[in-house]
Amino acid sequence: MKLPVSTEWVLHCASALAQLRPGELASATQLAEYYDIPAPSLAKQLKALVKAGVLAASTGPGGGFRLARPAAQITLLDVVEAVDGRSSPYECREIRQRGKGALPPEECRQVCVLAARMADAHEAWRRSLAAVSLADVLATLPEHTPERTRSRLTG
Repeated sequence: MKLPVSTEWVLHCASALAQLRPGELASATQLAEYYDIPAPSLAKQLKALVKAGVLAASTGPGGGFRLARPAAQITLLDVVEAVDGRSSPYECREIRQRGKGALPPEECRQVCVLAARMADAHEAWRRSLAAVSLADVLATLPEHTPERTRSRLTG
């Protein structure tokens, strides 16, 4: 499975926003400069996070983004699905019923074993991401990292 580059962007941005103090905000421009990524593209992704309830946005002078709820209540799955959706990357098109090797319909009454295994893998991936919150990510960072992030992101 290959996710779009924007998935990396939003995971890092959400992690950076989780390091801000209560009341602090970071704009799309600040986040884009912090990670050297295109601001217009990032802004679209951040809006998707707002729509999904992962981030909250404030407009006007001094506006920007912050987490919409505590970091312990936002999972990596929440972030990923906000921008990439919930659907499985694997789509079975029942090719086992086509071509020279086509199986008869009576042998295709059950879900294709390959589609079932891919669905199992997707669910395992989702469970793994759902088990990790932004607070869990922050807990693994070196002690000095949040202050460094705050000073470089909002300073």
